[in-house]
Amino acid sequence: MYDARFALFLYLFFVIRKSYALRLTRKKEILMSFEPVDWSYNTNIYEVNLRQYTTEGSFDAFARSLPRLRDMGIEILWFMPITPISLEKRKGTLGSYYACSDYTSTNTEFGTIDEFKVLVQSAHDLGFKVIIDWVANHTGWDHRWTREHADYYVKDVNGNFTERNGWDDVIDLNYDNPALRKAVIDAMQFWIVECDIDGFRCDMAHLVRLDFWIEARMTLDRLKKLFWLGECEVADYHQAFDATYTWRWMHRTEELARHQYDCNGIWDLLMQYDKEFPQNAFRAYFTSNHDENSWNGTEYEKYGPAARNLAIFCCTWNGLPLIYSGQEMPNYKRLKFFDKDAIEWSGKYELHEFYKILLDLRKKNNALHAGDNNVVTHKLQTNSSDKIFSFFRKNGNDEVLVILNFSSEKMALEIQDEVLQGSFRNVFDHSSVDFTSSKAIDISEWSYLVFEK
Repeated sequence: MYDARFALFLYLFFVIRKSYALRLTRKKEILMSFEPVDWSYNTNIYEVNLRQYTTEGSFDAFARSLPRLRDMGIEILWFMPITPISLEKRKGTLGSYYACSDYTSTNTEFGTIDEFKVLVQSAHDLGFKVIIDWVANHTGWDHRWTREHADYYVKDVNGNFTERNGWDDVIDLNYDNPALRKAVIDAMQFWIVECDIDGFRCDMAHLVRLDFWIEARMTLDRLKKLFWLGECEVADYHQAFDATYTWRWMHRTEELARHQYDCNGIWDLLMQYDKEFPQNAFRAYFTSNHDENSWNGTEYEKYGPAARNLAIFCCTWNGLPLIYSGQEMPNYKRLKFFDKDAIEWSGKYELHEFYKILLDLRKKNNALHAGDNNVVTHKLQTNSSDKIFSFFRKNGNDEVLVILNFSSEKMALEIQDEVLQGSFRNVFDHSSVDFTSSKAIDISEWSYLVFEK
């Protein structure tokens, strides 16, 4: 009897283990089922706040900035929602971009669909890719569907439109309704077919069921291979998205800049990311965006003298840098969200060359590819690991060394790591350093060094 029970136990054990292994395999296959477009591995993203970008706030006015942005090395232009904004329960004088009243029209504040088509074509002619913000979780209160298809919406116990996240100018869509799902995908298709866009940045993606995003991508990628950026920090959503957000990193680095955390803690978080997220997942790193700037302050309010170091991190770590409108000037102003409040361009663009050097480096140097299994990222052992964030990235013969001083002290850095060998060129001042014989180097307070082998 004992032998029979033991044999049954072993049988069940191996059946369960095999079943679990198959589930893991299937999950891995799902995670890797959508290959990113070829041009996305060394790309970057620039968020366009069209309303505040120029005094006119129009498609035509923004087009004047295309040559400058292309010279800076910008590749993907992400336009915040360009759809009309609801009047009912509107906030401020112009309302929130994210309270849509029609998914297949443009906001007359910005221009017509034909004018947007011209802008997209002009951007394509210069080598840009164009993605638009897609708000799938909710619409404004007077979206045309509230009259035409009330069943597309979530209702409360009394049968009224409702919203579950505390935003009183919008109402939630019901993704249990197959007709709604098809209508949203059809609306997304409109912008691909009519305007030839190259992808979507999907607002609050985690609030919408993952199976919808998978269905949308499977359908729309048949029309055109797209780039998908999801505003979420959920590893499973890489089953549908190429890139997701890094909110935890952003908040942790705020604590670092205030000396509430040290560089070792940043490493711990990045290693946690590596455990949680698929190896080929793109993560979008940023120090500012429309939400951060308007509600929490500019990168200089949040990070102070650490702002430029963190911009370098965003451009050189394993991920995609996301740059917000005006950061290249730089913009020290919080921009109003619901009212006209144009960026006060000085015409100097002090960080244009700074970003141009970094974006050119990540474009040309294979060691900075995102989501590339051939890239090895190595933490350098130093005498100041709590204050100096230093790492080395390698892909074949390509090597990049980054040293960031997150302290108010000038540091005599000693690299205690034999992995670093040979002569490197500083990408900013073009000076050379040979780390073969000596691995000592000085770095000023709140300063940075970026070297290419």
